[in-house]
This record gives sequence, C-alpha cells and structure tokens, in this order.
Amino acid sequence: MGPGALGEGPTAPGDDSLHVTAALEGGGACIAVGRDLAADFLTRARAVHGVPVTARTVDLTQLVVSELVTNARKYAPGPVLLEVRVAEGVVEVNVWDSDPVLPVARAADPGRVGQHGLEIVLAVVREFDARREPVGKRVTARIALEEDPVPAGGSRTGRPW
Repeated sequence: MGPGALGEGPTAPGDDSLHVTAALEGGGACIAVGRDLAADFLTRARAVHGVPVTARTVDLTQLVVSELVTNARKYAPGPVLLEVRVAEGVVEVNVWDSDPVLPVARAADPGRVGQHGLEIVLAVVREFDARREPVGKRVTARIALEEDPVPAGGSRTGRPW
C-alpha cells in the first residue's frame, strides 16, 4: 500500500464503495506519493473490481491529487490525510489538513504566475466542496469515472467558474 497507507477496501459495513486512505508526511515527495497511490488504486479498481476507469480519469485524478496535496502541504502545518474513493460513478478525492481556512479561487489573471491550482481543479471536476472540520478542513473533489464533457457555455459544476 505504500508509505503511510492506512487502509483499503469498503469504508463501512454495507458500503459498496472502494477506497484507499493514506497519511502523507514529509516534503514535496509526498505529492508524488499521493499521485502514485491514486493511480495504483484506480488501476486495481479497474483490474480487480471491473470499475470502468478510463485513462483520462486516472490522469485527472492524479492532477487533482497533486494540486490539493500541494495546497495542503503549502498552507497547513502537519500531515495531510488523502482518501481516494470510487462510488456512484465518480472518483472522490478527499484531502484533510490542519488549517481551518477554506480555499478560495482567485479571479482569473493571465498575467499571474502560479497560484492557479484551485482554478485547475475546478475546471476538471464534476463537484467541489470544502468544509471546516473539528480540526482543520476537508476538501472534496469528484471526478466522473466516464467521459463527462462540459456542456456548451457552462461548467461541469453548474458554477460560473
């Protein structure tokens, strides 16, 4: 399961979702560990459980994991908890960290260098949510398992970003 991995399998009795959870600690290497964990998990979900995971979904999930874990490592002290779950036609990526400040997408600025991570995540996910927890926050992004094209003139989330 890899360094810091906590578990894999159904999340609760009667829950038919698959998941993997890992505590990510250390420097920038934990970002690559998170990406690899997500890709390996989705590959196993496809091979062992027949989950219809496309190569595009794996790529998008790795991108989302990378951006969310990067932000957590950048702005929150302490470890980051990553969970990747497959259920109800989506890949759900949950990232917990110790900072209670919720992320906010910045206004588009083509001249700005960096700080586009949340904009990127919002552009590729079906749903996005950030909530304060008793300690810190949890950020959740849901990515379609199968192709989910953006409707003409709209976004996947129905939000204007």
